[in-house]
Amino acid sequence: MIGQTNHFIAEHSLQKQLRVKLTDAENKLWRRLRGQQILDCKFRRQHPFLNFILDFVCLERRLVIEVDGGQHLDNEADRRRDECMRDAGFHVLRFWNNQVLMELDAVVESIYLALEARGARTTEMCGPHPHPGPHLEGEGEVRPGHPIRGEEQV
Repeated sequence: MIGQTNHFIAEHSLQKQLRVKLTDAENKLWRRLRGQQILDCKFRRQHPFLNFILDFVCLERRLVIEVDGGQHLDNEADRRRDECMRDAGFHVLRFWNNQVLMELDAVVESIYLALEARGARTTEMCGPHPHPGPHLEGEGEVRPGHPIRGEEQV
């Protein structure tokens, strides 16, 4: 977003480089976030914001998702970053790589609940967007009772 990112990041296209070099955990989570699969909310990956590049962000619901390796354990820089994101109105969820790789459904459920909680104020901002053409075979199928597409489980 113009005006909201550090000039060094923008000029060197660091976010583009990181999109190509996603970790296995980031790749696995991205497959579940992309294409508005959760509550019809759009996520961006490796999105520049201020002096940071956010792993994943839903701008409409102001939700940031960070996927971290062991180097982030008790990291003071991460605490400052989270505080900065909160000051900008974002809610930050952090997951360890192994959580994403081994407990993906639980991670997605946490994201779903966070989006739902933040949607009370911004529901009109997310929502169905027109599809540019017909779905490819198997795309867009809604499984009955599946909460990820916005249906309530009974």
